[in-house]
Order: sequence, then C-alpha cells, then structure tokens
Amino acid sequence: MVRNSSNSILKKKANLPDWSALVPVLPGEGPHTQALYAAIRQLIETGTVPPGAKLPPTRDLATRLRMSRIAVVAAFERLAADGFTVACVGAGTFVSDAVPLVGARPVLQGRRQQPAMPLPGTLGVATADARSLKIFRALLSRHLARPGPEHFQYGDPRGGEALREAIAAYLRTARGVRCDAAQIVVTAGTQQGLDLFVRAMLNPGDGAWIEDPCYPSARAAFAGNGIRLQGVPVDAEGLDTERGEALMPDARAVYVTPSHQFPLGVAMSMRRRLALIDWARRNDAWIVEDDYDSEFRYAGPPLTAMQGLDATGRVVYLGTFSKVLLPGLRIGYAVLPEAIMEKVVALRARTDRFPATLAEAALTEFIREGHLAAHLRRARRRMAAARDALVAGLEGGRGLGVDVPEQGLHLLAGLAPGMRDTALVELAASAGLGVRSLSSMAVSEPPRQGLVIGFSGFTPDVLFEAASAFRALLERHVQG
Repeated sequence: MVRNSSNSILKKKANLPDWSALVPVLPGEGPHTQALYAAIRQLIETGTVPPGAKLPPTRDLATRLRMSRIAVVAAFERLAADGFTVACVGAGTFVSDAVPLVGARPVLQGRRQQPAMPLPGTLGVATADARSLKIFRALLSRHLARPGPEHFQYGDPRGGEALREAIAAYLRTARGVRCDAAQIVVTAGTQQGLDLFVRAMLNPGDGAWIEDPCYPSARAAFAGNGIRLQGVPVDAEGLDTERGEALMPDARAVYVTPSHQFPLGVAMSMRRRLALIDWARRNDAWIVEDDYDSEFRYAGPPLTAMQGLDATGRVVYLGTFSKVLLPGLRIGYAVLPEAIMEKVVALRARTDRFPATLAEAALTEFIREGHLAAHLRRARRRMAAARDALVAGLEGGRGLGVDVPEQGLHLLAGLAPGMRDTALVELAASAGLGVRSLSSMAVSEPPRQGLVIGFSGFTPDVLFEAASAFRALLERHVQG
C-alpha cells in the first residue's frame, strides 16, 4: 500500500465537490463502522471518486446516514490507517494520491480521452472562420451579460420565434423555399429532423425509398425505426422515380438529396423532381428533402429547393448550420407541411422539450445582422481553393478519375476496373489522407467502386500534400 505525506494534499482545495450521496444508506443493524469503511473503500478502489477528492465531514455523514459520529470517525481512521485517505488538520480528509484500483471502469477512462484529429479529406469537418467565431463569441457574451427571460423558462418545442423567422426569411431568399416561421421546427441538425419525421409519420413495417448509393446516417434512421428500405438507383439525373415504383410500389416516403446527391454529387433534373412530386401526390406519400450543403455552389447561385416546387404539401425540407458554421453548434431546421406539424412537435416536446435558447439568440442576431451572408462569401472562396488543391494533388494518379465538383464539400474519385475501394481506404490513410469507400454506401444495387473525399476543414496546402502523398503511394501500389 502506498502512503502519501500530507504536503501534496494540503495544496489541494478544501472545498472540492461533496460526493457523500454516493455512499449507500447503511442497514439498520450490524456493524456500521465496517459497512461504511467497505462502502467508501469500494468507491475509491473502483475509481468512482478520484485521488484528491474530499470526504464529507464526519458530522454531516453521521447525520445523513443516521449513525453515531463515533462509528464514522472509526471508519475514517481505518481508511487512513490502510492508506486510502489522508487526514489534514483544518482542511479535512482526502483520498490519497496513489491507491490501488480494482476493476476500474473503462468508461471513465474513455471519457478522459480526447478525440483524434481527423485526417485531411475526412468528411464532415467544418472550416473555422476566425472573424465569424469572434462575432459569435461577442453575441453570446451579449446575451450572457444581459440574459432575457426566455433563458430562464421552458420554451417552444419548435424553437424560438425570432430564430424561426430569421431562418424562414433566409430560406425564402436563398433557397426558394415557400415557408413562414410557423412551419419551422428548430432541430439539433438534420439527423434529428429526419428521426422526428420517421417516428411521427411512419410505422414499423412501412416501406420507404432511399437513394442508392446513399447517406449512411439516413439509412440508419429509417432502419432503426423498423422501416423497410428499398434502394433506388441514382444516375446523372438523380433518383429514378419509375424504377422506385417498380421496385417498391407501396412506399410511404422517400429520402432524397436533390441539390447535391450524397455521395455521387449529381443534381436531380427538373423532370425527375416534378415526377417525384407527382408520385408523392398520387400515393399520399412523403418526400424528405435533405438540403445539407446547398450553400456551397461554385458555379452560379444555389439550385432552387424541391420544396419550392411543391404545391401539394408533400415535401419535408431539412437543413443545417453544421456545414455552414460548425457541427458543435448543433442547430438545424425542418420545414414541415401543415398536415404533419402537430405530430412532429408533440414528439419533439416529449423527447427534447425545446432547443437551447442561448445559442438560438446568438444565431438569430448573426443572421439578422448580415454576418451569415458575409461568412458564406468567405467560406465559398476558401472551399473553392481547398477543392482545387485537392484535385491538383490527385490528378494524374493511376486508376483515379477525378471530376471537379461545382457544388458541395466533397468530391468523388472514380476507380479503374479491378480496383477495390475498400483496400484503397487503408492505403490512403497510410499516406495521411482520409477517404470513404463508395461501395460502403450501397443499399441494394451492386456496389460501385470509388473514393469519397472531403475538402472542408483543411487548408489547401495540407490537402495538396496529403493527396500528393496518396497519389505517389497509389502509383507504387499499382506497379507492384
């Protein structure tokens, strides 16, 4: 047993959090000293209470456990004698800095681990903008310095009206979405919006179409709620409605990314959009339009949302600020037809009550004061430069076919016949480039081969270096 002198303990604060509630209520009969000793020792040995933690005062613990103070003091003295605690005159009793851990819980160790830095090319990484972060920090501080009453009470499960009005105005202008604040539900990203729709409007066993290849997290949202999924092939015009009707005529919903299909990157043609809306009208079905990165278009203005073409109220429109600002903000939105609003809001109220008002307030002013528009202009320029650097680093690679995307935050690299994308994922990682295999995103069609590579969140020089290293390694791999 390792014993410590009291010098290091005395340097610790004497008012660390009180963990007396972790001590179980002792039995009414039996040796209380032994039971209390065993209970506290177990908390220390399993790592439930860390080294340096302060034990509650003996008088307080005796009162809470309804036992004599003499018994508590005796238990504390035994803990100190065995080296589990150190008593410091005038400060209290503390857990020793070095004690044996018996069956320490891995989950506690895992919580202390920091997430690894992603490799350049990894999908879903946002680009930090120093100017926008400075402004957002000032807006948060403003509301913390003079908090309004909305921060001290439970709010609207749809989200604050001011933010919903700001989002509606932005969507009407930038995306051609037909909506007002009453149709919007603020969510913790598109994934929550999709999950709310599926749970509120579909039943286990219902059928749904999904693009093939698809966004894996969307597939998980449907499958996790017991929905029968049918992959519908995607070609140069997007999802093929006629094939969908032939493959699953009884589908109740379809999930699409029409402005920038994930992962292929194609845009759904107007002919296909109108056909899909007509299918939903005829079959009393729903279209879930995920508009996840439409703000990043490099050849002209963003494409008009499918929701703006729908006069029948069959389209659920999902968007997010994760790609535009940062995923850690955890704010997205769903524009809902009036017919389903009540069910979705009721579900939201049962599961999440309402969004975080402090972040809402800052984001509302960020949009209203024009900072979002300025941020997007800067972000598009940066993303275009990052895209071009990634393409330059990959160009000329043997077996790679790279097209320069006109929209979005990722590109698709096609592979020569006979090359397997799953094998190249590990090869790319060894070169310092993060890629995803296209075949892993297949639903029911024979999987296509390709590499999905992101360019958001990394500087052009870093992307070029990683892509060039992968290209050189691929050259040796093909020759070998």
